[in-house]
Formats: sequence, C-alpha cells, structure tokens
Amino acid sequence: MGRKRNFIDALVLVTVIAILVYVIMRTVTFLMAEYGPIDKAMAIILIAGEFFILLHSIGYALDVGRAVRREEKTYPDLPAQKPSVAILVAARHEPKEVLAKTFITLINLNYPNKTVYFLDDSSDEEYLREAEEICREYGLRLYRRKERHGAKAGIINDCLKMLSDKYVAIFDADQNPMPEFLNALIPILEGDPKLAFVQTPQFYTNIGDSPVSRGAAFQQAVFYEYICEGKSAGDAMFCCGTNIVFRRDALVSVGGFDESTVTEDFATSIKLHSSGWKSLYYGRVSAFGMAPKDLAGYFKQQFRWAAGTVSVFRTLLRILLTKPFSLNLLQWWEYLLSSTYYFIGISFFILMLCPVAYIFFKLPSFFMDPRIYVLAFIPYIVLSISVFYKVLAERRYKVRDLFVGQLLGAAAFSVYIRGAMSGLIGRKLSFGITSKTKGNAIPYIKLWPQISMMILNFSAVV
Repeated sequence: MGRKRNFIDALVLVTVIAILVYVIMRTVTFLMAEYGPIDKAMAIILIAGEFFILLHSIGYALDVGRAVRREEKTYPDLPAQKPSVAILVAARHEPKEVLAKTFITLINLNYPNKTVYFLDDSSDEEYLREAEEICREYGLRLYRRKERHGAKAGIINDCLKMLSDKYVAIFDADQNPMPEFLNALIPILEGDPKLAFVQTPQFYTNIGDSPVSRGAAFQQAVFYEYICEGKSAGDAMFCCGTNIVFRRDALVSVGGFDESTVTEDFATSIKLHSSGWKSLYYGRVSAFGMAPKDLAGYFKQQFRWAAGTVSVFRTLLRILLTKPFSLNLLQWWEYLLSSTYYFIGISFFILMLCPVAYIFFKLPSFFMDPRIYVLAFIPYIVLSISVFYKVLAERRYKVRDLFVGQLLGAAAFSVYIRGAMSGLIGRKLSFGITSKTKGNAIPYIKLWPQISMMILNFSAVV
C-alpha cells in the first residue's frame, strides 16, 4: 500500500511539473509572437481556454495527492445515549413511487432516536393528497408552510425553527440510505464539536437505464472519489445537498441554508467554513439514488448546477474582497476551483472552435515551433490522462465508462455556457426537480449548438 501511494504521489508531482512547463512554454511563445490584431485576439482566446483547463487539471492532481496521503481515521463507537436526529426530505411534485422507496429506507434506518419528516412543498391537489397518504402509511411527520420562499432551502429553514434535535439528516426524494447510515455518521459528529456536517457520496443505481444515466453516474463517481477526499483533507469539503448529517446548532448559527441561490448547499458551506465550522467527507457509499434518464433531464440538472454554482462565485469574490481571512488559503483555492468549474463549457467551445478557425481561416497564424510544442505538450497530456485513469482504475473503474462520462460532459458545453452566464449576471432561477422518468426526446432544433459543432468539425477534418 505504501509503495502504491508513493508511486501515485510521484506521478502527481511529475504531472504538476509537466503542466507548469507547458504553461511557461505557451506563455513565452505567445509573448514573443508578432501577431496582428485579429490573430492576437484569437490567440488570447485559445490560450485562455487552455489555461482554464490546465488550472483545474492541477487542482484535480493536487486533490488526488492529498487523498492518497490521507490517513484512515478511526471514530468512536455510537454512544449509549443516542442523540436525537431529525430526518428531512423536502419534495415538490415528486412521483409517489419514488417517495415511497425513499421513506421505506428511512424508517428502516437502524437508529432508534430518529424522526422522519416529509417537507411537502407541493401545490397540486393530487400531490398534496399523495403526501398525506404516504405520511399515514409510513408514520411520517408531515410539514407544510403557508408562504413559499427560497424553494428547498426555504422550507428546510422554516422546519428548522420548530426542531430541537441535535442533528439533522437531509436526503433528496430519490435517495435510499443503507440501514447503518446514521450509526456510522453520528459518532463522527459526536467526536468533534466543531464539525458542522458530514457528507457522504451520492451514487446512482440506474446506470443501465440509458447511456445518459450511465454517463451521469460515472461523472458523479469521479467527483465523489478523489476530489471530495482531497477537499476533505484540506477541510474544504462542501455540502452536496443530500446524504448528509448536520449539527443543527451549526446551521442555526449561520441563519440556516442560503436562500439566494438554487445551489443552497454550496453557498451554505461557505457560510459555515467562514464562521469557523469544520466539515468532513465520509467516503463509504451509504446511499443510492437515481440519475437523469435522458438528455432533457440531464441538461436541466446541469443548467441548474452551473447557474447556481457560478452565482455563488460572485458571492465568493465579494467575501474575498471584504473578509479575505475568513477562509484559509487551501479553502480559498478549493472554493474558487469549485465555483468556477462550470466555465468549462466556454473552454470546451473554444477548443472545438479554434482548430476549425485555423483550418479554414489560418487564425491564429503563428504557433510555437512544432518540435518545442511536442516536447512541452506530450508529457503534460500523457501524464494528465495517466493520473486520471490510473487512480480511478485503482478503484475498479473502467476507461470506457469514464470516457462516456467525459463525452456526456463535453456534449453539455452549451448548457454549461448558458448556466454560467445566468449565474454570472445574477439571473434569478426557480428550483426545479430533475425528472426520474424518461421523457420525450429533445427536438433536434434545441440541439443546434451540438449539431453545429459536429458539422463544423467534420468539415474541418475533411
């Protein structure tokens, strides 16, 4: 185990060095080039797209390094006097069959001192009636509010005001925890009074339903493996909105969940960390959910995540300017990486467009000497790919499955761009659930960005 860890450590170090060498060579040749105005504009756009991806590549490599160096912790046993836990599931117009599966697993959690709440925010009579039926059938506490505000964050905050439990567990409507979920997490929180929350992974079980659900599942896997472990090692793990247990006092101390964004989980994590609370990622799979089954559901989910995350980036910049010491250096690094991730759609677009521009219009007209480029580029790209696939292969992920996830992400480039721009300008979004059933196919006209880029690139290849 030690030799394997040392090998991955060395691979990460060499990869970061190779990336930095490539950045230096690209920068030097760019500054030396004699560009005209149009050439220079295209060259700046290209190098910006490259450098954004390189920055996040370094972030991923460093997370991997911290993850493999992290020592396994031992946690205390569950105390004899088990603290009370309120389990909250907020839902609006969710299918009854999906909710039933979730509540069955929640009432079967092997933890005696728990109360399960159904936070029903529906407005349709049929869903209101079904919520009451489910509560009667499974012995749940039904919570509703008179005035809607803040979507999921708002109803959780309203419910928090009436709770006195020490801990609050939160699940999405389609998440099914394993029986020992609370027995594993409560001792961790009991062992550290400054720990605000413990986050667990979210893995999808319906990967066989469609190529979309399969791709989405392996995108999630990449995030919940080394990235979350690396963030947690630097006390920068953020809340992912589900499969999580909070210390109620921590949430109350920062005014509850942030209601200003649809990614209330991410925004609230910043409030907690900047107030001195800690977080932890518990990497064992403890709950299972459902991936979007079609492109419509996947694009809707990704748009919401992109818009919400980038809107928090604006908030993060304001905190950086006004309270620069509220987070430590590593936390700033991780939060800035996470909050800017969805700008990757712009980078994808640039890297697809620039080869076409060069082949058809010779823009930009100057590149570095091919021999120098190869010497700088080949080590960086080979090592970056090696780190990504090697470390995930250690956990039995197949290259083919990971590639499907990457391909799905690239296909969503236009969704990421729209979402990022919406978040950047502060456009107010309403919260919407991700469909758990397969819907109608997206009309081809709505896929015009993807189809246009395919035609352009095919024409360039020809």
